Amino acid sequence: MSRSIQLGNRSYEINEDDFLENPYTWDENFAERMTDSVNIPGELTPSHWKVINFIRGTFTRTGRCPAVYQTLKGLDLRLKDLKKLFPTGYLRGACKLAGVNYMAQLFHPVWLVEKGEARVLERKVYRVDAQGFLIDPSEWDESFALFKSDELKMPVSLTDEHWRIIRYLRERFEQNGTVPTVYETCEDNKLMIEDLERLFPDGYHRGAVKISGLRAI
Repeated sequence: MSRSIQLGNRSYEINEDDFLENPYTWDENFAERMTDSVNIPGELTPSHWKVINFIRGTFTRTGRCPAVYQTLKGLDLRLKDLKKLFPTGYLRGACKLAGVNYMAQLFHPVWLVEKGEARVLERKVYRVDAQGFLIDPSEWDESFALFKSDELKMPVSLTDEHWRIIRYLRERFEQNGTVPTVYETCEDNKLMIEDLERLFPDGYHRGAVKISGLRAI
């Protein structure tokens, strides 16, 4: 449940844990005025900002909140140094002030701008089996594809090429209730198998089909 708070001359939407709802609405004012909530007395020091800026920079480049060990390694910090700077913890201290957390990938880079505003992906629960395939294909939506591609650690965000294949698979399934073979997919889309491998390195079924919310029987 989100709520609005006023910090200086700006208002921000935060969730029940006081994390910024939309990481793209973050600014330095947010970090400076949220210090009391993370038990940091006084103003933020250059050492604090070094960590905050590293987290923000990583998020801007990758769409992800960096893991604690990535931040420590990237800044050549020890865990005790981080604890001294952010006593409430990495996630509940440093990341909170940086305006991002482990849910940051909800704002996938592909969807950053839509009509001049950041697009928020819908938060929902998807039913998947032990292998991560969607149980009911009718529950699929584009958010699922983005989440699944992120989970599979795709080397790039979903491009128009990816979406062309995903929509082809969805349309074929809706027409006849079956998933087209890899041969049909390549032939109908004028792809070489190398093209498909480049787009979906995890494989046809474990990549393209899974991201499309389908599974071959």
